[in-house]
Amino acid sequence: MTSTEPLLKVDALRVDVGERNVLKSVSLAVDPGQLLVLMGANGSGKSTLGLTLAGHPRYRVSGGSASFAGGDLLAMAPEERARAGLFVSFQAPPEIPGVKNNLFIRTALNAVRGARGEAPLDAFDFLEEARAAARHLGLPDAMLGRPVNDGFSGGERKRNELLQLSLLAPRLAVLDEADSGMDVDGVRALVALVRDLRAAGSAFIVVSHYQQLIESLEPDAVLRLDQGCIAETGDLTLAAQIARTGFVRAAASQGA
Repeated sequence: MTSTEPLLKVDALRVDVGERNVLKSVSLAVDPGQLLVLMGANGSGKSTLGLTLAGHPRYRVSGGSASFAGGDLLAMAPEERARAGLFVSFQAPPEIPGVKNNLFIRTALNAVRGARGEAPLDAFDFLEEARAAARHLGLPDAMLGRPVNDGFSGGERKRNELLQLSLLAPRLAVLDEADSGMDVDGVRALVALVRDLRAAGSAFIVVSHYQQLIESLEPDAVLRLDQGCIAETGDLTLAAQIARTGFVRAAASQGA
């Protein structure tokens, strides 16, 4: 019998940051290979959701539940979530001075491979794969030997996260404004990578307000987050309405 349990199931999730309640009650489900687009005004909780799923210690879950691949996601340490196949990108990827990019990514990849029961990649085999993936994303080989994001432009930092995504091939990726700071070629590379990974079974939650990107990704659903709750669920028509009227009018329309 085939299981119908979603890959990710979030139920009435409530999250506090310090003394402030950011997510009041968020419920959603993501199946393997599915792609959801998450839209919302600044401060509505989009990044909070992603970082909470990743296990960031600043974000305190005060209610609700989240399961991933049949396990209790909230009971897992951040590294256990990553090994289980969860990938969360940063809206603004940080620098990690003194840590070479190739060593950083190979260490992460081998940890994930170990959790899958696969043999680790040695430096030679990893570099062969990493260089091929970097070429597809428009990243020069030289960036593999530099410290993580050190001196990288905004677009280069985003492509470097796409390189990690490409090599890790997670079960679920939460991409927080992955197109921010990217040029046209970078956005095309992002769309092509997401399509390839979806075809292989990876699921996505994509935070974006860029209408052309959203249409290119062909999402299964578009969700509007408002005041810490999923206020509306729709398709590309919802994304087009938000692009046309803005979040304030979208919220007013929903409440009418």
